[in-house]
Amino acid sequence: MNSNPTQPSTPHVWIIVLIASLGYFIDIYDLVIFSIVRIESFKDIGIAEINMRTDGQYVLNMQMGGLLIGGVLWGVIGDKLGRLKVLFGSIILYSIANFANGFVQDIHSYALIRFIAGIGLAGELGAGVTIVSESMSKDKRGYGTMIIAAIGVLGALAAFYISEIFHWRNAFFIGGGMGILLLFLRIGTFESGMFQQSLKINMKRGSLNMLFNNKERLSRFVFVLLIGLPIWFIVGILITQAPEFGKALGAPEVLSAGKGIMFTYIGISIGDIFAGLFAQLTKSRRLTVFVFQILILISSVWYLSSTGITSGKFMWLAFFMGFGVGYWATFVTIASEQFGTNLRATVTTTAPNFVRGALIPSTLLFQFFVDLYGLINAAYIMVFLLSGIAIFALSRLKESFSKDLNYIEE
Repeated sequence: MNSNPTQPSTPHVWIIVLIASLGYFIDIYDLVIFSIVRIESFKDIGIAEINMRTDGQYVLNMQMGGLLIGGVLWGVIGDKLGRLKVLFGSIILYSIANFANGFVQDIHSYALIRFIAGIGLAGELGAGVTIVSESMSKDKRGYGTMIIAAIGVLGALAAFYISEIFHWRNAFFIGGGMGILLLFLRIGTFESGMFQQSLKINMKRGSLNMLFNNKERLSRFVFVLLIGLPIWFIVGILITQAPEFGKALGAPEVLSAGKGIMFTYIGISIGDIFAGLFAQLTKSRRLTVFVFQILILISSVWYLSSTGITSGKFMWLAFFMGFGVGYWATFVTIASEQFGTNLRATVTTTAPNFVRGALIPSTLLFQFFVDLYGLINAAYIMVFLLSGIAIFALSRLKESFSKDLNYIEE
């Protein structure tokens, strides 16, 4: 019998983990499907080849902008109304957007629908990780988030193979259909015990003002965000723009962004498992993130210095870079552990989406450096800059591995 009233029984915990994992699986599918079908879909709606890269950045930035806004929206709802409200509301929104995406005929409607999809997607991971973190014991919760990430990122593999078999419009329809199926699976899922306990106490919940009216708390939040900065630059720029990087490196054939994303997410999945186990072994999430920052630098430099890169070598390097950014689940777990129950969903939902949304300024800064120094040198500058910032921010955070999460922010 479970002696902690805020924690459900063991079988129910693993059902929660499974459902959260499936949600993240569909989340990742929807996040990367655009990057995979970008070239094919753009050709179909009449985008000129010269505009492929810049229009791709435009649509991706709109999606990331939606994630940024959605992160705040769903985070506040999660702390005010409950984690389950987020899980149901977000999946309905991004499923509808996926269906709509299959009907686009021009670049602006494409971008607008990706923006709406981004808002929907923003709630999935944070709410899932929050429920799992609050439902498991402090020495086991790392395993829960590790499983969510390891299963979830396999959605990228599904996205690749579905895009290979089906027309790009049908790939979006399938994503919407998977979301609706998951919606029915979630019926009967229970709310977080810690959240239910917090409702008995008169306190502020989900207040963004609480993040900004306390200098120490704001600093904690900013440092959490900064440790995740390199992740989406690797995926959103170095891998998504593989055809352009291959051309700049003198590749004998066009590098496939779709295959690159598939191998990157295989690497992320394995990296997430390794990061989770390494953190459990060392009992340090900070050390884990530091090790992965070094792997990001090594793999990125190897990629950017690979003159004459072949498709085969690119696949291996995409896997290696994916492994390097495979601390994603550890990053989200750190965000969850740094704040009390009355702000946990807000932070755990906003943090990964702010990091995804940070791809917008990263892309703009990258383009600035491209204009000055060229594609390859600009990528070098950005990788070292973002990893340097992440390492500094990591040094400012306290270790949270064994932290008891049953507390509130005053």
